[in-house]
Amino acid sequence: MIDSYRLKVGVDSYCFHRQFGEVYPHQHRTAPPFSMEDFLSFCKGVDVDGVSLESCFFPEFSPNYLAQVKDWLDGYGFDRVYAWGHPDGLEGGNNQKEFESMLEHIQYASAIGAEVMRVVGSSLMFRFEPHKPQLEKLSEMFKIAVREAEAQGIKLAIENHIDYNSDEILWLLNEVNSEYFGVNFDSGNFLRVLDDPVKAMEKLAPYVLATHIKDMLPVPGVSVDEWYFFSCVPTGNGLIDNQRIAQLLVDQKYQGFFAVETDTLHPDYAFQEQNVVAKSVQQLKNISKRCLYN
Repeated sequence: MIDSYRLKVGVDSYCFHRQFGEVYPHQHRTAPPFSMEDFLSFCKGVDVDGVSLESCFFPEFSPNYLAQVKDWLDGYGFDRVYAWGHPDGLEGGNNQKEFESMLEHIQYASAIGAEVMRVVGSSLMFRFEPHKPQLEKLSEMFKIAVREAEAQGIKLAIENHIDYNSDEILWLLNEVNSEYFGVNFDSGNFLRVLDDPVKAMEKLAPYVLATHIKDMLPVPGVSVDEWYFFSCVPTGNGLIDNQRIAQLLVDQKYQGFFAVETDTLHPDYAFQEQNVVAKSVQQLKNISKRCLYN
């Protein structure tokens, strides 16, 4: 009998951050605005299985609006991840107000029918501060948060957010020690902290609940000190072995989807978000077909 399991493909709404109104200082042009409906319609057009919705782009969190979003998602038949924490999350465990916000957003994740909520412990803003005190504070915060998440039937997935390497993420997972706490694995963000994404997946695959799949190339003329020295290109055109990463997930019978995420595009693809995402979705479908399913 052929196993019906396959690796699903999706898109994270952060791919269209310019269209949602967030433009980086090194970007020089805005884009025609996107609404949530526009994003979901685009995703349906490129025929994906799921979407990850960044809470920072929700226009409101009223019960009526969240119910509307759930209806759209159900109507399209999308798997879904609710993504909280942009841009700096819990600031290395030092922001109690954001911790309270995270707990509140667990309810919003539940309201749209998500079973996984991406969370952010820190960011590149705190990358060069001592990590051990941050991780210790975060472990205590997440031990509390997972109890609330479990009560709502939501699993929390911490993203490596250009902050921690895979060994540090693994330490945090072991400290929290809950089936309701796993990883939102961002392949590009591991590369940005010079942690081999394939080796990172070898360590973390059993804990992966959600993904951000990037492919990246260095940008000539940009300092290696800049976070966007490695910038996004269509999947298959960059340095990351996403085929191997996918196979490692398949070997674990990963139940989520392989989510395209771009942040800053490489200059060769500037202002081409829709084209880059569409090409990446197709390449991830090809990657899924090439995986060995046991």
